[in-house]
Amino acid sequence: MAEILAIKPAAVEGPVVAQLDKGVLRLMLANPPANALSLAVMAALTAELERAKADKAVRVIVLSAAGKVFCAGHDLKEMTARRTDADHGKAFFAETFAACATLMQAIVRHPLPVIAEVDGLATAAGLQLVASCDLAIASHEATFCTPGVNIGLFCSTPMVALSRNVSRKHAMEMLLTGETIDAATAKEFGLVNRVVPREYLNQIVTKYAQTIASKSSLVVKTGKEAFYAQAEMGLADAYAYTGRIMVENMLARDAEEGIGAFIGKRKPEWKDE
Repeated sequence: MAEILAIKPAAVEGPVVAQLDKGVLRLMLANPPANALSLAVMAALTAELERAKADKAVRVIVLSAAGKVFCAGHDLKEMTARRTDADHGKAFFAETFAACATLMQAIVRHPLPVIAEVDGLATAAGLQLVASCDLAIASHEATFCTPGVNIGLFCSTPMVALSRNVSRKHAMEMLLTGETIDAATAKEFGLVNRVVPREYLNQIVTKYAQTIASKSSLVVKTGKEAFYAQAEMGLADAYAYTGRIMVENMLARDAEEGIGAFIGKRKPEWKDE
């Protein structure tokens, strides 16, 4: 079992705290009490994701949160305050949802794997954040919901990520009822990979992250990109596309090294090329 990572304050304080350890970059939401996705939080998180692309020391990204709430979705107080604008907030609302779409796509399109470490409530755009990650590991105490229908605002944008992770019937159940599901149900639905005791959550996520970080970053990047690309294609196009990807992958140095190491019964030495 991996050792627990001690999350220490970053040198520069902000709504997102970043810490790099052994190839694993932890991005922790630190916008108490609800870690709401205000424009500032979304901008900070998007910026950290962009910076990680250029840092060769980063091999895996973990999204976590401080406090008892993972993420309560959009900052409704911030949005409501803009109803006094001349356009009743229309421009600000559009800016907010556009920033959210940019953030979610930045996670999906990111060359590095992104793991959600979920403890506490993930609701609306907070659930969207979890669903957008490549993997999600939750504590037994984690809960999830898309409650927009309860307040007159259907969770249409969270629906995009949710419906790409769970079955249509399960997605519609959550969207139409607005009811909260527990972590076990979230796993049954396919929203999270594993549910673990809270006291082991950090350890298990770290173990997953370090396991992935030990692989060739070139191969992981190739695989992640291909996974999401083929998922949007028809069957024949998907096979044609992934066939080309496999050929390119076979010609990479790390494939030659990895296969050679397997045949020679030795540990591979990755060059990430």
